[in-house]
Order: sequence, then structure tokens, then C-alpha cells
Amino acid sequence: MGCGNTFFSVLVTFSVALITYNILISANAPLRQELPGPSEPSAGFSVDPVIKMPLDGSRRFGGGGGRGGRRRLFHTAVTASDSVYNTWQCRVMYYWFKKHQGGPNSEMGGFTRILHSGKPDRYMDEIPTFVAQPLPSGMDQGYIVLNRPWAFVQWLRQADIKEDYILMSEPDHVIVKPIPNLSRDGLGAAFPFFYIEPKKYEAVLRKFFPEEKGPITNIDPIGNSPVIVGKESLKKIAPTWMNISLAMKKDPETDKSFGWVLEMYAYAVSSALHGVGNILYKDFMIQPPWDKELGEKFIIHYTYGCDYNMKGELTYGKIGEWRFDKRSYDSVAPPKNLPLPPPGVPESVVTLVKMVNEATANIPNWGS
Repeated sequence: MGCGNTFFSVLVTFSVALITYNILISANAPLRQELPGPSEPSAGFSVDPVIKMPLDGSRRFGGGGGRGGRRRLFHTAVTASDSVYNTWQCRVMYYWFKKHQGGPNSEMGGFTRILHSGKPDRYMDEIPTFVAQPLPSGMDQGYIVLNRPWAFVQWLRQADIKEDYILMSEPDHVIVKPIPNLSRDGLGAAFPFFYIEPKKYEAVLRKFFPEEKGPITNIDPIGNSPVIVGKESLKKIAPTWMNISLAMKKDPETDKSFGWVLEMYAYAVSSALHGVGNILYKDFMIQPPWDKELGEKFIIHYTYGCDYNMKGELTYGKIGEWRFDKRSYDSVAPPKNLPLPPPGVPESVVTLVKMVNEATANIPNWGS
């Protein structure tokens, strides 16, 4: 027992020292990136804030290519805290992962929930889980998402990952059909976000992506999820992603400019610094209620609240007579058999609620 405690103390001390060293490097140099390698102050946020969608929907870009040749399996990794909010989403997400893992055209390999609470929880036997240490107290400055890159660094260094590719996903993703490996020819495959705008913020981003690294358009309009990327590439990107996230948060101008999506910008910059470009795959996922049809998409991302009146009309910005919003369940899991939306509500929203209902009906001990 004494030896175990001593080892754990040494491990924690080493981890804190490593992060502190990285912060000092980030704070005292302009990240001129011979490196070989995430606001408005978010204190008080217990769940995700809403990023407003423009009325004309998200930006659209070209899709990816076709498939062929041998299977190239990827490992799906989802970072999460041990909160009720994150946990019920992970359980739903993993249910649908298992449903589609062995389906036609699937190149879905293993699955890991990277739990950055620092200790096991009661769902270790239900969901394959790697326990990562959180950042030292106060280092995230109330921006819990900073734990994501640090969790990935630990997982990539310590876990035995069989697959050659990684899909970085999130708890609020529902997989709607089997996913092939969308990456090609050394490029990652990523969903383009309308609110990641490197050109608009060039002056800020040049602090972290100097001109000698190339045009600002080398930074793709992506976050870290959903992204399929080569494992070896991600091993190089992840420490840089962590350092730049911490440096951006420490810089007041950058922190104010990027807010809650700071860590997404940090990943996009880090990918570019390592020369890893991305296929901007617009069909990777949809985001109800703005995206209305499922089409050929692979993932439903339910980050936005869905509010409708009983005529099936969207009342976004106003709580609807019918609604589904994950933030309604920040301290308790949603009940089984949620009411379906009224007639006239888009297919994407109807499908989402049906899929949540199926998962909660079949996951053992739901709501216990």
C-alpha cells in the first residue's frame, strides 16, 4: 500500500511538473514552433454554452473520396468528465457505436472513453475506459475543455492502441450508420465548422502560426472532433495542441477572441504546424435543428437545443411547447421514452429523439 501511494505521488508530481514546464515554455516564447511537436471567462458554465447558428446554416465545403482496398480500421476515442451530463451522453453514444461497428462498409475498430476525472467510475464495465489525470487544480481557469488535449496526450502515450487511425468524437455524437475511414493519402478527415475562421483572426493566430509556416489558409476551419487522423500524426499533434491550448488561454487577446471554441482553434493550428491537412468532409455529421435531413451523414451532433411549437414550427431562442435540449439534463439523465416531436418537425430531430429513446430503452439500469 505504501509503495503504491509513493508511486502515485511521484506520478502526479511528475505530471504537474511536465505541464508546468509546458506552460512556462508557452508563456515565455512566441511558440516559434520548432516544436516537434484552448472566451469569455467561463466560470459558472456547468454545461456547454450555445454557439449561435447563422440563419442560412453552416458553411459547406467539398466532400471526401470513395473507398477501396484493404480495411483501414480506426479507433474511436471520446473524452469525458464523470459528470451526470457527460456520462449519459457517453452511454447513448457507445450504444450506437456498438450497433454500427460491424455494419456494411464499417472500418470502426475499438472504442475508448478517455475519462479525465482521474479516477474510475461505475461505468468502467459498460464502456471501455482509460482513466486520465485532469489538469492540476486551477490550471484550466474554469475552462474544463482544456482537459481534452492533456487527456489525449496521456492516452496516446500509455494505451495500447491497435488501430493505425483515430476518430476523435464527442459524447453528444450519435452514430447513425457505419463509418468508413474517410481519411486519405496522409490527410485527416474533418467536419468544417462555420465559426472557425482563421482568415478573420489572422492577426491573433500569427502569434501561434508564424508567417514562415505558410499562409493562414493552411489552418483548416476545423476542431478536433469529428476528425479521423493517423495515429502517428496525432501523437505528434497532441502535445502541441496541449501547449497551444494553454498558451492561448493565457493570452488575454486570444482568449477573448475565441471564447469557448479556443481549444478547437488550438487543434486546427497544431494540425497545420505539423503539416497534417484535412479533407473537409461536410457529410461527416449534421447538427439539428439547422440541418433538417439526414441524407448520407454519419453522425448527429446534438449540440443545439431543438424547440418547436405544436404546429412543428421552430421557435429557436424561445423555449418551445415541445423541446429536446441536452442542457435540460445536466444533473439527471433523460427519462426513457421521451415524447416524439409534433408533425412537421424535420427528419433530423425526429431521428435523434427516436435514437435516444432506443438507447435508453436498451441500456441496462438506465436512470437507476
